[in-house]
Amino acid sequence: MKKLIGPFTQMLPLTELPLKGALKDEQLHLIPNGGLLVEGGLILAIGDFDELRKANPSVFIEEIQGQQVLLPGFIDCHTHICFAGNRAKDYAMRIAGKTYLEIAKAGGGIWDSVTQTRAADEATLTNLLIQRANRHLAEGVTTIEVKSGYGLSLDEELKQLHAIQAASAQTEAKLIPTCLAAHMVPRDFAGSQEEYLQHLTNDLLPVIKQERLTNRIDIFIEQSAMDTQNGLAYLNKAKQMGFDITVHADQFTTGGSAGAVQVGAVSADHLEASGEIEISLLAASNTVAVTLPGASLGLGMPYAPARKLLDGGACLAIASDWNPGSAPMGDLLMQAAVMSASEKLSAAEVFAGLTFRAAAALKIQGGILAPGMPADMQAYPCADYREILYYQGKLKPGTVWIAGKSHV
Repeated sequence: MKKLIGPFTQMLPLTELPLKGALKDEQLHLIPNGGLLVEGGLILAIGDFDELRKANPSVFIEEIQGQQVLLPGFIDCHTHICFAGNRAKDYAMRIAGKTYLEIAKAGGGIWDSVTQTRAADEATLTNLLIQRANRHLAEGVTTIEVKSGYGLSLDEELKQLHAIQAASAQTEAKLIPTCLAAHMVPRDFAGSQEEYLQHLTNDLLPVIKQERLTNRIDIFIEQSAMDTQNGLAYLNKAKQMGFDITVHADQFTTGGSAGAVQVGAVSADHLEASGEIEISLLAASNTVAVTLPGASLGLGMPYAPARKLLDGGACLAIASDWNPGSAPMGDLLMQAAVMSASEKLSAAEVFAGLTFRAAAALKIQGGILAPGMPADMQAYPCADYREILYYQGKLKPGTVWIAGKSHV
């Protein structure tokens, strides 16, 4: 059914903005008294509400009441929300001054989440994931990347990916699965790092390909996880098998982002430790730089150099890193708003990083309001788009649409 949605006090379609580099708010195209013509889940036309109504006199109207600002739905291009349990004990130890290694020796860290996730059956993981995805959706996040990586064995990684697949059919949010079996070498694997990655290449990736569980492969390149040499060999093999690749890079030490650029990764995520060399490499490449302010807040670390990445000419996306360890909050808008104050990002840069630039990190269409694009949108109860970041995440959308269908 064709319908006209509006009028909106302001609409920010986020069209006609470059994919890379710094943005000023003056570059934003604002449509007052805006409306959208929608059919079959796609946007047919966008413009002045009264003019669209006049040109379509018999169309069904979904009338918007009060002052509302419309944006594309947010795209969270990096999450770990398929997990069981929590790591509140880790957090308490961290804020009491314990180091990452001390927490791991005390039974915490990634392996704690692996243990708790392995103990949950697929149905439990599916239900937990649906709850988290629906919370994200209510907060304006219409597309969510979801990683495995808390299984770390053939059967357990497949369990996670099957849970993501099952949840995708039971939530209106759009889920994009990613295999992060190369999160770390599991403690119960009897072999070297190189042998573990070879095991994944030979035994897991072909099954994932055959069952069409994901076309995305991720790896954590870091001193405490996978080294650069073994990591790049694994990524090159995954790429040869037809997978898109992404990298957890430069979280604590450098090396990961240079490797990501070298192998043509779609994105390099984290980047808290990135310096001038890494910034230049990313800016000169087609690899999207994904900053994760939730991890910086959760770990008490500096943010990734978002301002320098933008000024250098990089494509910068902003994601939540929602996970049970380093980023348990999962509030994407709040994290982006708080980081923008510290890194001095314009509203245009924040909204671009949460929408069409995040879409580029996932190689999907979306993140803008334009004819032919999915009608995935969110409306905030205010008269001026600047209020959205001003309230630092406390102002939430009143209505969210997926494929033109509203979710209040």
